[in-house]
Amino acid sequence: MERCIIIDYGSGNLRSAAKAFERASAESGRAIEILVSGRPEDVMTADRIVLPGVGAFAECRRGLDAVPGLVDALEARVHKDGRPFLGICVGMQLMAARGLEFTTTIGLGWLPGDVVALDSASAFKAAGLKIPHMGWNELVIAATDHPVLDGIGQGTHAYFVHSYKMACAESSDILASVEYGGSIAAVVGHDNLIGTQFHPEKSQETGLRLIANFLRWNI
Repeated sequence: MERCIIIDYGSGNLRSAAKAFERASAESGRAIEILVSGRPEDVMTADRIVLPGVGAFAECRRGLDAVPGLVDALEARVHKDGRPFLGICVGMQLMAARGLEFTTTIGLGWLPGDVVALDSASAFKAAGLKIPHMGWNELVIAATDHPVLDGIGQGTHAYFVHSYKMACAESSDILASVEYGGSIAAVVGHDNLIGTQFHPEKSQETGLRLIANFLRWNI
């Protein structure tokens, strides 16, 4: 049986995420085992890998580093073996080269770019926008042919909770965006990598569709 691992490293709403993946797997008709684990050996045998994350970039990176062998297993299975990978919220941001939240923290370096603060200056204040960016917002899809975005149309709503964003060095890595005081990367990806700034496990039909697409995604 194919296995999808949701990585437990002390960050992320694991129970909610696991339930969403189990539901999407059942509704898609595919027999996929959904495993929540932080064991590097489980990562090495997984067919699909999900990295959730909530809180601060540096804190999440420390959580990954605190599990012996976990980052090495991710590098081997995702970066070298090319297994499908989904990062959620800070899990998406960790794919960047650096996080600039409070201090400079080195990311996994899988996508070029930095994680930077949402602009709290004039554009936000003039529009009456608050930080964090919290709640439902409309997606602007750039990669309309990406398999993980199949059936997710322009203007589809997704649920966001974040104060920092990924500033991608390559515009082609931005698969979808959202407007909030300017354009913000909502979905990023390259090759076997994809990440969502929003929380698919909280995004109802949109989230379940994206998760089901990810579980079907063949690289």
